[in-house]
Amino acid sequence: MADFLVGYAQSQPDKMAVIDDRPNGQIRTLTWKQLNEESNRLANVLIDAGLTEAGQKVVWCGPNSAGVVVMTNAARKLGITAVPLNYRLSDDEAAYVTDHCDATVVYVDADYAPMFQRIADRIPKIKQVLVYDGAAPEKMQSCDALMAKASPLEPEIPIDRDPGAMMIYTSGTTGKPKGALRTSRTSPEQGLALAMLLGAIPDDIYLTTGPLYHSGPGGFMYSALAFGQTIVTQHKFDPQDWLRLVDKYKASTTFSAPTPIRMICNLPADVKTKYDVSSMRCMVANAAPWSMTLKKMYLDYFPAISLYEIYGSTELGVNCVLLPEDQLRKPGSCGKPSPLVEVKLFDDQGNEVMGFGPQYPGELYVKSPSVFADYYKQHDKYVADQKHGYQTVGDIAYRDEEGYLYICDRKKDMIISAGMNIYPAEIEGVLENHDEIYEAAVFGIPNEEWGEMVHAVIVRRPGSTLTEADVDAYARAHLANYKVPRSVTWIDELPKTGSGKILKRDLRAPYWAGRASQV
Repeated sequence: MADFLVGYAQSQPDKMAVIDDRPNGQIRTLTWKQLNEESNRLANVLIDAGLTEAGQKVVWCGPNSAGVVVMTNAARKLGITAVPLNYRLSDDEAAYVTDHCDATVVYVDADYAPMFQRIADRIPKIKQVLVYDGAAPEKMQSCDALMAKASPLEPEIPIDRDPGAMMIYTSGTTGKPKGALRTSRTSPEQGLALAMLLGAIPDDIYLTTGPLYHSGPGGFMYSALAFGQTIVTQHKFDPQDWLRLVDKYKASTTFSAPTPIRMICNLPADVKTKYDVSSMRCMVANAAPWSMTLKKMYLDYFPAISLYEIYGSTELGVNCVLLPEDQLRKPGSCGKPSPLVEVKLFDDQGNEVMGFGPQYPGELYVKSPSVFADYYKQHDKYVADQKHGYQTVGDIAYRDEEGYLYICDRKKDMIISAGMNIYPAEIEGVLENHDEIYEAAVFGIPNEEWGEMVHAVIVRRPGSTLTEADVDAYARAHLANYKVPRSVTWIDELPKTGSGKILKRDLRAPYWAGRASQV
């Protein structure tokens, strides 16, 4: 298979491919010719480190940078499997992922190399740790030094080898993370059709919003590269610095979870007016549902036709798209199936749900070329999530009569109170429409009379004096009685994964401690 990076290095060698611009004034740039050469150098270093066979694993760990972009291309060229590691993980979590994936080489940002020193005795399969963007600690090697001596020519590998795979470990909101293996055997037609639906053009400037170890930011960055666009990497997210990069480079497209955009939109008006955001053509909203309040905040500041919302997952890829013209017309919807994706809803008995409206919910299953290949060493979990040739990640949805889909919630998050099924996402959406509520997380807590009781954890907006009685009155005005939270706790910040998903497991744990059953 022809390598797109080689093609762009030949057809547009001097066009900027990667811009790594940090707040401290440090800027590293790579043209397409330079990106190809640097990727070749790293690929040849990895060959010398023993990664000579298709499918071998390399763990990479670090914040967004040119070095991360180089690694994704080097692994693809070699036909090996790249395993992104969330640098925010605890030592125990990092050791589990590194050992479980069977990697033999680690490629790590110098700032996070000490973590691999601390867990060295728990990752015996690792033969070499390559450190980039800084000095290498004892018993590790400087990848920068090795690359300086390596050949910039294409790595010598079998001509018929498939491009490299990616294996992303799921966020782990329940239990240990699972390695979702995604091979190169997907449909380029599907990727092209989605890009065209989103209006992608080669002259777009893609700005990273959120960490590239997560499937959304990383996947859309990779798609932008494949389209020949320029990538601007923000090392670590900061809302005002993000606006600086949009304004400086005229960024036109990005992918974001709700939390970063909420932080941007909540900046003081005198800060926001310093930056021109009119270049933003395509904001892809995902990772968690965007509330209608947040969408309105976004549309008040950014171009009105720039907001797209997608529904997808690490395992299933992009499944639905809600176009700009439907953002306010279809509140709560994640859109219609994206190109070359089939979506079906099944009830608990395995029957396809054919009705319309919230009274006809079903577990959402997907069939498409972008569905992942397997859970690594956990094939039973992969098979357990299949039905009639379709795959699920456990989300509950319903359709309206126009065919638009609405995600009610994750199946595991469903609350059963007094025999009634309650979906927390609906309640959270209502609460977050309150002017004094910044964020809310809703889940079930044990109750002897009802089995479970609806509980809300709420982050107030600055200066708010909102009380539990105020929340109760507001909820009763917008929700059926059985959905109204029976108790409320207040918190300064909701715990989240690196990809922006709320860690309800952490919030629920104290209420269910010591019980044999968690529902």
